[in-house]
Amino acid sequence: MPLGSQPQLFLAVYIITFVTGLPLNIVALYVFYKRLFKIPKPIDILFLNLTISDVIFLFFLPFKITEASSGMKWPLPYILCPISGFVFYSTIYISTVFLAAISIERYIAVAFPIQYKSVRRIRHTIIISVVLWILACGHLSFVYVVETVKTENQTIDTTMCYDNFTQKQLQIVLPVRFELFVVLFLVPLLITLFSYINLIWILYSSRQFKSKKKQRAMIMVALTLITFIVCFGPYNVSHIFGLVEQENPKWRGYALLLTTFNASLDPIMFYFSSRTVRNTLTSLFNLYRKRQGKEDIGEQMST
Repeated sequence: MPLGSQPQLFLAVYIITFVTGLPLNIVALYVFYKRLFKIPKPIDILFLNLTISDVIFLFFLPFKITEASSGMKWPLPYILCPISGFVFYSTIYISTVFLAAISIERYIAVAFPIQYKSVRRIRHTIIISVVLWILACGHLSFVYVVETVKTENQTIDTTMCYDNFTQKQLQIVLPVRFELFVVLFLVPLLITLFSYINLIWILYSSRQFKSKKKQRAMIMVALTLITFIVCFGPYNVSHIFGLVEQENPKWRGYALLLTTFNASLDPIMFYFSSRTVRNTLTSLFNLYRKRQGKEDIGEQMST
């Protein structure tokens, strides 16, 4: 993390993301998992993979919470550092590639509805999902490579996790980060823009789609673009600055912090994208209100 970073800010963002993101993603995970045993659709498989990525990220987020609560020092066994870094960074790009895949799926379903319904593409979607996981995780395996590259007589500072790189390490890190920017951020972003621009054009140029569906589609597109531009954009742009300046930008840590909000935004996107998720969350909310109402009545009777 950059010098002068504010541990309290990082701690607050991590805790807010964990508290809001974990329960919502667990509900979404339950919904999409059940869908696989009823009438599975390709879009459900893609949503399930995106949710699994978020849940894995959230389960490892307490490592970052512990780091922030220790003043941005690494208090845990150092072997957990590369594992935490691998999960933290790989889930960023798992999200970008699956968001792009979801945008393609949505566009095809609207633009070519007859062909979309006539072709069973469940197996193809599963294969594509596996390929996307391998693509993202394979690229981020360099996290382990960097940890093994040291200069002579260099000892590892176990109080810092994935920071303070040597010049020899930067020769590996900076070009790989730029490649991540191009392959796993810029390309998925362009695919998503193409798919959703055409999707919105079809929805609003045709009278057969209801206004509610158009509104939900607009919200879904807006949330996806917010995720790309606000959550992932600054962090990936830092890769360009790093390659040009041949060092880590001092603001990179704050840009990386924005990526954590993705785990809280995805369930909101699921709400507007999936009727099953909407119905499940609505049922849970109504159940909560009924219980609260019974508790309030019980308190009034006791008084």
